[in-house]
Amino acid sequence: MMKIEFQLTTHKQSEIIDITESVAKEISKSTIKDGMCVVFIPHTTCCVCVNENADKSVKDDILNTLNALIPRDGNYTHAEGNSDAHLKSSLIGSSRILIIEDGELFLGTWQGIYFCEFDGPRKRKVVLKLTGS
Repeated sequence: MMKIEFQLTTHKQSEIIDITESVAKEISKSTIKDGMCVVFIPHTTCCVCVNENADKSVKDDILNTLNALIPRDGNYTHAEGNSDAHLKSSLIGSSRILIIEDGELFLGTWQGIYFCEFDGPRKRKVVLKLTGS
């Protein structure tokens, strides 16, 4: 079992960053050939999802729909002013379990791993936990 961390910097209040290559690179450097990779985001106002990464408009559609469903200026009671970010990240989730096969990240043809920021810009951490043989 191994734990790997890497950092990224977000540049907007809301944005989606494709982290597929970063995760795949860390897996390929490991000794794990067959197993699982947990991608965990240890923050409460951002999250991780797996979705299509062939068409850039998918990221825009995700952000636009979440912003329409959960507006920044809603009638919230949380004093920090970032309740929308907490709600969006709660809906999507802070982790994903992915397959490692033959020493590589296994995803569907059009799939990629997205880091979703809702309270930026900030410095963020991504944690990977690799398990297997």
